[in-house]
Amino acid sequence: MTTPLNLGIVGACGRGASFKGACDALGNVAIQAVCDTNGDGLAAARERLGAREQYTDYGEMLEKSELDAVIIGTPMHVHVPQAVAALERNLHVLSEVTAGVSLPECRRLVAACKASRGLYMMAENYTYMRPNVIVRELVRRGLFGTPYYAEGEYLHELKGLNEITRWRRRWQTGVNGVTYGTHSLGPILQWMPGDRAVAVCGAGSGHHYRDPRGAEYENEDSCVMLCRMASGGLVKIRVDMLSDRPHAMTNYQLQGTDGAYESARAHGEANRIWLRARAKDANTWMNLDELSDEFLPDFWKENLERGKAAGHGGGDFFEVLDFVDAIEGRRPNPIGIHEAMDMTLPGLISQQSVLEGNRWIEVPDSRTW
Repeated sequence: MTTPLNLGIVGACGRGASFKGACDALGNVAIQAVCDTNGDGLAAARERLGAREQYTDYGEMLEKSELDAVIIGTPMHVHVPQAVAALERNLHVLSEVTAGVSLPECRRLVAACKASRGLYMMAENYTYMRPNVIVRELVRRGLFGTPYYAEGEYLHELKGLNEITRWRRRWQTGVNGVTYGTHSLGPILQWMPGDRAVAVCGAGSGHHYRDPRGAEYENEDSCVMLCRMASGGLVKIRVDMLSDRPHAMTNYQLQGTDGAYESARAHGEANRIWLRARAKDANTWMNLDELSDEFLPDFWKENLERGKAAGHGGGDFFEVLDFVDAIEGRRPNPIGIHEAMDMTLPGLISQQSVLEGNRWIEVPDSRTW
């Protein structure tokens, strides 16, 4: 780029601030404006992020600031209204997950993307985690054969955080079903390229905890979503944000005709992999790190040092790098609107499945909308 990309960050006093490291590391992105409803903390956020302007009103920022793109780092339920408002001005959008919190608003977002000259990308940073990138490359080179089964888990107890970021009490633990499944499903969909969930069935483990006001959480403690894939394969997603247990965050498994992968489940364990073409026998696992030099893509190796400072294991840096490269036409958009829907819609349909007695329900394909 001959001139920097002028960027506006909304949610600058919270999650939005974490993108500063990626913007600084890229060097061709200028944080023009920051926005947050937290007026007391906004001036400090502007100074910390090095922005020229600050706003407490998002619409005013879009109206007055000279922007090329926005990063949306706000609570889940405002992602779609804010993305649509930017797209209507033909601005590029990098939105935090999930893409939306209801089926009607997801339809609205898809329509806005189709009508806009702006590019939309969802910031699913777990697709950029080093082990997940290596597995994706192994799949791309055919070492897994045909992937047909996968598991993803997000085990992150949030009861205390619910009381600090109160929106979570409504949108993450106040709805039954898989409300926050893209961290688990996102990498798996990239390991099953061209595939998507065509039907889901959701179920929960019951209610065993109450919030500080004594109210029962609407979300069951552990929610599981089974996904029937277009290819005929099967994916299982588990999200648990309520159970008292040691922190585990994300776990993954992938099974193919010629390979198997299981991520480490506890501190000190290794991510393990079996590949028919590399294994000594049918019962010997390898440490995934043994394949890093050969299968970690060049773009990851070349940007390793820049990515370290950006957070989420380099994920924040690489997603902003891909966003800017997609805007400039250097690389395809890896998580455009339809990929974002493939990651988001199954969780929304799982909520409907739980309400309807855990029955299987078809997942709409946004490409037909």
